[in-house]
Amino acid sequence: MNDTLRRKIALLPDSPGCYLMKGQGEILYVGKAVNLSNRVRGYFTNQPHSAKVQALVDRVDDFDIILAATNLEALVLESNLIKLHRPYYNIKLMDDKHYPYIRISVNEPFPRLTVARRVENDGARYFGPYYGTGAIRQLTGVLRNTFPLRTCRLPLPGQKNLRPCLNYEMGQCLGPCAGLVSEAEYQVLVDEVIAFLKGRYKPVVERLETQMREAAAKMQFERAAQLRDSIKDILGLMEQQNALQTSRVDQDVIAVAQDGLDAMAQVLFIRGGKMLEARSFALPREGSEPVQEVLDGFVTQFYEDRLPAREVIAQAVSDPQTMEAWLRGKRRGAVTLTLPKRGDKKKLVDNALQNAKDALNKRNAREQVVQERTLGASQELAQALGLSAVPRRIEGFDVSNTQGSQSVASMVVFVDGLPQRKEYRHFNIKTVEGPDDFASLNEALTRRFKRALLPDKPWPLPDLILVDGGPQQLAYALMARNSLGLDVPIFSLAERLEEVYLPDRDEPLLLDRHSPTLHLIQRIRDEAHRFGITRHRKLRGQASLRSRLEEVPGIGPARRRALLGAFRSMKGIAQADVAALAAVPGMTRQAAQALHSALHGQGEGHA
Repeated sequence: MNDTLRRKIALLPDSPGCYLMKGQGEILYVGKAVNLSNRVRGYFTNQPHSAKVQALVDRVDDFDIILAATNLEALVLESNLIKLHRPYYNIKLMDDKHYPYIRISVNEPFPRLTVARRVENDGARYFGPYYGTGAIRQLTGVLRNTFPLRTCRLPLPGQKNLRPCLNYEMGQCLGPCAGLVSEAEYQVLVDEVIAFLKGRYKPVVERLETQMREAAAKMQFERAAQLRDSIKDILGLMEQQNALQTSRVDQDVIAVAQDGLDAMAQVLFIRGGKMLEARSFALPREGSEPVQEVLDGFVTQFYEDRLPAREVIAQAVSDPQTMEAWLRGKRRGAVTLTLPKRGDKKKLVDNALQNAKDALNKRNAREQVVQERTLGASQELAQALGLSAVPRRIEGFDVSNTQGSQSVASMVVFVDGLPQRKEYRHFNIKTVEGPDDFASLNEALTRRFKRALLPDKPWPLPDLILVDGGPQQLAYALMARNSLGLDVPIFSLAERLEEVYLPDRDEPLLLDRHSPTLHLIQRIRDEAHRFGITRHRKLRGQASLRSRLEEVPGIGPARRRALLGAFRSMKGIAQADVAALAAVPGMTRQAAQALHSALHGQGEGHA
């Protein structure tokens, strides 16, 4: 830490607010905290961080704070700051699809009824969103025929009355521009529209029925017919909605899937008890962050220009009470935030999570993402290690043993960032006694390099070799290479802090913990470890079985060779029945029975 950071950290208050992490004057990240002192100080401790946080901390040289009175105020402030600065390390929600809302400009003397694609903080009332192209057309048609509010942009009231437009002649406007309706009379209609959009349609129908009867009594049959059609449209619209509904609930269901690098958020839109749509949103660099923090950032950005449903069902959030209060403020009405642990709502979250995983897998399979994580990562690795050419073939090595017994080294092969499993190899360690991973690695690499020098079917030399471990493992690997006069680049990766060690460099190299480059070499290292452990466990199991075979009375060296020749493996011997064992040349029924009992008395699971 520099002096600026130390001084500011010492003066941090124990109060809620927002912090702005900076690097060379640029705002890198905006966060909120219940306790600024604890939260900001935690970034600069020696405790392990997630990939994104470590990459952020490596760039931070300054920070600012803004105090807030409450946690809710801090959440609102954070949302506004992210929208203003768009920091690199905050979630960036890229979304170009906006569903329509009904907008009523209640902040004007004669409110207008229009269709809007975004929810703005402009004092108007918004209802929706409405899904499906037919839904908004049908609804606006009913509204304009039943509630003749104006749709024009004229500033009212004006200095003088104007001639009413065609909408007035068609019965779709009351003509406030011409002074044909007072503000009080107009407001009654506005209140009815708002009540109708909230679901209270029966009073509207009753009013229209009364007006229809009055028009018929006055022999205004054309007017009565218009009112009758309006009633029919409203009832038809409501009956259609009811037919689609199993329960009249509006819900947004939100979950996030992660893969270590990136994340995918999924939102299920349920309106009137019917799932109308499912949408996914890619969240780059959020694959290793706590899911609560990812959802905090996603929810506040997702509802920045949308109205939440009356119930938001989420996988997790950090502060449910504060988030629920924030959602209520966005909707300007009641919202319930639910974090289910069981039951039907938990099944909805599980469904959203499964959809998110599927969407993430499909995104990762796209050519651009595959390129970034494989060949693109190899190109960046060449730059990081100072190689003159991009390493196409990378081999990873690891050593596995149990207290020095059954030592085995594994070699995995990646070409252009993708595993080539047919080229994986094992090396059973032959010359090393005891738990000496350094010498075992040296033996395995020496044998591997010699295979490259054979005149008959040589193995191709790799462009780069990765060994699991720190500077000592790297030193023994270099000894093997140098002993044969080769110049293949070799480096190592230490697991504790994911430090990269290079020849002739004292200090380790720390790659961006959220970069595809580090993720690539982690995959190679982990694959070598998995492949080696699998082989080691198999050898250990075979050794255990062979030991039991040698302990059976009456089974000497000659019978052991005959049994292995007949069944080809220890597993085959363990799976044979008494009759098959007795049929082996040199075996007797008594010896076969003793062998079968000895092997199966200790459990067939060891075979």
